[in-house]
Formats: sequence, structure tokens, C-alpha cells
Amino acid sequence: MAKVLLKFKDAVLKEISLEKEITTIGRKSDNDIVIDNIGVSGFHARIVKEGEYFVVEDLNSLNGTFVDGKKISKAVLNNGDVILIGKHTVNFITEAQDKQAGPSVRGISMDETMVIDPRDQEKFLASTEKLEALGGFIIIEGTTDMGEYELKERVTTIGKDDSAVIRLRGFFAPKVAALVNRRKEGYFISPSGKKPLKINGEEVNQRYDLKDGDIVEVAGVKMQFYLKE
Repeated sequence: MAKVLLKFKDAVLKEISLEKEITTIGRKSDNDIVIDNIGVSGFHARIVKEGEYFVVEDLNSLNGTFVDGKKISKAVLNNGDVILIGKHTVNFITEAQDKQAGPSVRGISMDETMVIDPRDQEKFLASTEKLEALGGFIIIEGTTDMGEYELKERVTTIGKDDSAVIRLRGFFAPKVAALVNRRKEGYFISPSGKKPLKINGEEVNQRYDLKDGDIVEVAGVKMQFYLKE
């Protein structure tokens, strides 16, 4: 049986079994999973059972729905996927083994359906209990709340939003400029806003695997990524 864990930061708020064909997520009390936060739309997203698969769909929400750091309109869920909605995360858990896996897709646009082979996902995703790599950013240009950030969470938000770990300043700074995902193999960053994201002086518009010493520029802030031994 598949289930999801509704979490705020590291605290598990609720465990929900996905027994229904459609499970809705949003701020209004009519939803199956209610998230009482102003950043969440009334009917924000839904999880739909399609045969042997579960699919998450964004319901034209104001602030978007993200799966493992990538903004989606619709995405097939695999065991361990983390859905980001506002300040909360919805962790998808299933023990089912899919006999017929969909093709693995890389470099898709933010509005396309993301279909990932569960066998690839097992290699790619790491359990939150076994995160070996520890890295961070040192601010080398621009103004943020701190001069250095250790990236301890599984998902770190960069932006102007109150929920962002690395808070950007300035009137034109996006609410969510980028998301940094931490995995057993290391870290990757994905742009989420309209402002360009530069790494080592070159613009990127899709997931990028961070390496020790990489220079990331976003909304007037320049930071250097590092990995600890």
C-alpha cells in the first residue's frame, strides 16, 4: 500500500494511506490533505492512481508544485519522491515493485510530465537517513542573512519567500529562485524562477549536479559551493 508523509521541516505532521483513486491537497478543508498555509492554494495539487502508478498533478496553483526540486505540471511518483508544496513536503512511500517501468527521461522542461524508471530512481535517490555528503555555500558577493550556509536539509530553497533557507533581498528577487536537493551521491540545483541562474558564468535552465568549487549566481548574489570531506 502506498502512503505519503506530510512534513513541516523535519516534523511528520500526518501519515496518509493512498487508498482513494484521487487524493487532493490544498488549503481548503474539503481536501484530503489540508495544508493550512497562505502559500498553498485552495486546491493546490492531487495524487491520482493510474493503474499501477501514482501521479501527482498541479492544479494551476499560484506558487507551483515541485517534485525533487523540479517544477511540474504532472509527474509519475516513485518511492522516495519528495513533493514540495508551499513550506511543507509530502513524502511518497511505496513498497510496490512495478513490473513495467516507464522510460527514464532527463532534461525535460518544467511543464512536461516527468517519467522516471523506478530502477533508475533506486540508484539516483538516497534515503534521508543515509545522506553522506555534506556541503554548503559561502556568499562571496551580494547580501543575504548569513555569510555561509550548510545544506543539511534534503531540499533547500533559495529565494525571497519567507520559507527560503537562503533569503534573497531586493524588490525584483523571485520568491523561489532555485532549489538545492541533497542526495547520498551529492547535491544538485534546479532553477525555479524567471531570473536566470548562472553556474560558473554560464546560464542553466535544468538540473545541474553541483561540484566542489562551483560558483552559483542568482538575483545579484554570488556564492561558492563546497563539499566537506
